[in-house]
Amino acid sequence: MAALSGAPAPRRILVAHGTRSAPGIATVRAITGAVARRTGPVEVAFVDVRGPSPSQLLREDGRPTVLVPAFLAAGYHVRTDVPRHIAESGHPAVTVAASLGPDRALVGALLRRLDEAGRRPGDAIVLGATGSSDPDARADVRTMAAYLAEAVGGPVPVGFLAAGAPTVSEAVAAARAPGTRVFVAAYQLAEGLFHTRLAEAGADAVAAPLGTAPEVIDLLVARFAQSR
Repeated sequence: MAALSGAPAPRRILVAHGTRSAPGIATVRAITGAVARRTGPVEVAFVDVRGPSPSQLLREDGRPTVLVPAFLAAGYHVRTDVPRHIAESGHPAVTVAASLGPDRALVGALLRRLDEAGRRPGDAIVLGATGSSDPDARADVRTMAAYLAEAVGGPVPVGFLAAGAPTVSEAVAAARAPGTRVFVAAYQLAEGLFHTRLAEAGADAVAAPLGTAPEVIDLLVARFAQSR
């Protein structure tokens, strides 16, 4: 993306959660690379598990910076961690974009992942999310489930893994009926512990994380562009 005449290009930082999963980190870096091919250089920071943190990157350079939280719900990490890192860095010019989700644009990616997992018409769907102690974040997940339900023309209950009710296992059990298969749509960006735990919830199949789905890349590119 070309900079405005006479204005320096903003620094771009994508902020992700962090994971000990090597495939998960590879997916985050693949997402970052795909975005960078359309916007110009993009760096990646993590708010948990591993570095560099947003505050570490922000201390390195005082240029105007656009920071995009690559989170599917605006929970604690978006509302608390990101502002804290900015304040700790002392950076004078940071613009924070909206989080990645919920967004209707992600419905296509969720459906594609379900189809790749073998879903057929008539199968029940549960939206499986990591969960959050933040009620607003849980509401964001339910909003995404409503978007998905509109697309499939049937109910899409939500299940949470770490915080929130019902659990994914409970939602899967409630969705099961004689002769009906249950599929979990993984409302997660990348592989890691929580995606592994979705496979333990008793569903017939679990979709892959959203990863580098075109809809994810398009949304992140748009978030950077809208925040310049």
